[in-house]
Amino acid sequence: MNRPLRLAAYTDATLVGGAERALGTLLAWLDPHIEVTLLGVHEEVIAEIAAARPGCATVVLPPVRNKADLRGIAAHLRALRRLRPEVFHANLRTPFSCQYGIGAALATPGVEVVAVEHAPMPSEDTLQLGLRRLMVRRFAAHVSVGDKSARQVERMLGLARGSVRTIYNGVPDVDVPTADRPGAGPVIGTIGRLSPEKGLDVLLRALTELPDVTALIVGEGPDRDTLEKLAAELGVAERAIFTGRVPESLAYFPALDVYVLASHSEGLPLAVVEAMLASRPVVATDVGSVSEAIAHGETGLLVPPGDPSALARAVRSLLDDPALATALGRAARARAVESFTAQAMAHHYEELYDEVRP
Repeated sequence: MNRPLRLAAYTDATLVGGAERALGTLLAWLDPHIEVTLLGVHEEVIAEIAAARPGCATVVLPPVRNKADLRGIAAHLRALRRLRPEVFHANLRTPFSCQYGIGAALATPGVEVVAVEHAPMPSEDTLQLGLRRLMVRRFAAHVSVGDKSARQVERMLGLARGSVRTIYNGVPDVDVPTADRPGAGPVIGTIGRLSPEKGLDVLLRALTELPDVTALIVGEGPDRDTLEKLAAELGVAERAIFTGRVPESLAYFPALDVYVLASHSEGLPLAVVEAMLASRPVVATDVGSVSEAIAHGETGLLVPPGDPSALARAVRSLLDDPALATALGRAARARAVESFTAQAMAHHYEELYDEVRP
């Protein structure tokens, strides 16, 4: 960069999930000369993300409850007009998040908006869709975490093909301690936010067809109570271990015989790349851009979403063939090291910021 950049990164998340961890990794790896301010509406989320970049300035704003919440909207506007960043990086966990932060940035002269889509989940809310279609045409750049996901966003928002560019999320390759295994039998697991799009009900139903297997479900979210009740109803409660939020989720990857992604919709989830780096064989649903990381039969196995039996069969095939599981895990790590590094992600965003800055 020719001169220091003033960057504002924004999230309206109230829990830390993959999108927020990806943002933290990006901030950690960006050029130290970039002047970063992290804005958001939840103090603990902001503190956790900012911890990845020592010295990062932070601003905690009141959440905007609805379009009539003038106090919250005004606070967002005042913050952006005080900071006057050159680039506003909106970290969208769904296509319709961050709307008030984006609106404030668009209303602030001299600010260029870069919107990053992590999960192109469809919506039938015509008002939200209409507002986003109006906003998107004023973005300086629109990014998705995978090529297939980018095409989904374009179709959903009525954009020209190629108008949403791809920058893959990156993951640092670090050594971590290994969490204890829960017992002597096979262990599968998943890591992420416990919410409907993650398909964890499908994982629990698949567990009924894997009677000797324990599943670790690492994370927290709004569906936890519902999922725990379902596990009890299915008779798998003793083999479905909900860890809740943990300080170091990476420690759980080496403890798994198979990593499972059962999602109904995704962009390209961070946890899949982390599992690949940990040399874990992956069984994942073929949604979003997952197939850009998991090539079926080469770096993992893909199954259709919403099919517990297909998920169970794929898991069983790896548990019954350790040589295949090991080979897929090794190939997955090689693919992750080649294409999904934190350094590459930061470099691509730095180029983009330099391209769009005033």
